[in-house]
Amino acid sequence: MTDYGHDLTFGSFLTPVVRPPLHAVELAVLAEKAGLDLVTFQDHPYQPAFHDTWTLMSFVASRTERIRISGNVLNLPLRQPAVLARSAASLDRLSGGRIELGIGAGGFWDAIEGMGGRRLTPGQSIQALDEAIAIIRGIWATDERGGVHVDGQFYQAKGAKRGPAPAHDIGIWVGAYKPRLLRLVGRVADGWLPSLPYLPDGLDSLTEMNRHIDDAAAAAGRDPAAITRFLNIGGQFSRTGGGLLVGPPDQWAEELTDIALTHGISGFVLMSDEPATVELFAREVTPRVRELVAAERKA
Repeated sequence: MTDYGHDLTFGSFLTPVVRPPLHAVELAVLAEKAGLDLVTFQDHPYQPAFHDTWTLMSFVASRTERIRISGNVLNLPLRQPAVLARSAASLDRLSGGRIELGIGAGGFWDAIEGMGGRRLTPGQSIQALDEAIAIIRGIWATDERGGVHVDGQFYQAKGAKRGPAPAHDIGIWVGAYKPRLLRLVGRVADGWLPSLPYLPDGLDSLTEMNRHIDDAAAAAGRDPAAITRFLNIGGQFSRTGGGLLVGPPDQWAEELTDIALTHGISGFVLMSDEPATVELFAREVTPRVRELVAAERKA
């Protein structure tokens, strides 16, 4: 079993659709009222049916008081890292320390290139993400002297001024599946944010994927337990069971508890734009998972 001992986080993963008006905003408000910890949004800047995710996050921050907010995940190739760092720090300060930075290396390269972004190979995109994270952390490091200097192949900072400092230590959470990107998570990220439907071998994938993160963290002199493991999940509530996360809330709670304790996943983010599903998840699943995990840890 792999239990990293993190406090459990439960959130929602919403689609920033333009129609119906403000639907994603109202769902975020509902998620907060239902007691979830986190609300996240897809980021596909090349998709005209979506609101711009950063603008939407800012609006949601103004409409909520407690819930944390993140992209899931932000499209780095279309968001310049130094500006993104200042945007995140600014919104974090304005929201009272509620912003996290879910970020991805990019994947839909035809659409990215169509928006003026640079087409990269998988290896190049990982190198670019590594350079971007260095710049982002440098902008936030206001306690260090001098400007930010990163001489990367894809991103450079040539004495950029530091600041503003975020209101809290913003987590950099990376969406990753392949070994090289997982090793980057272990070396430089604060969290890992994959989606259950995209795991190549389902839950069985998590053991090896965690190993890549843990080995890279240890090689970099980091505690692997310091890296939070999230998982975007989907499913269906029903009266009878029909497979993983298809069944009544009690079944969901038992399955998520097993995933948390077996694979070290401590953040579950529900992929649903259905208000009733979000409310049921928050009301009947999340408290039960917390109870079951706490009982197992005490045993």
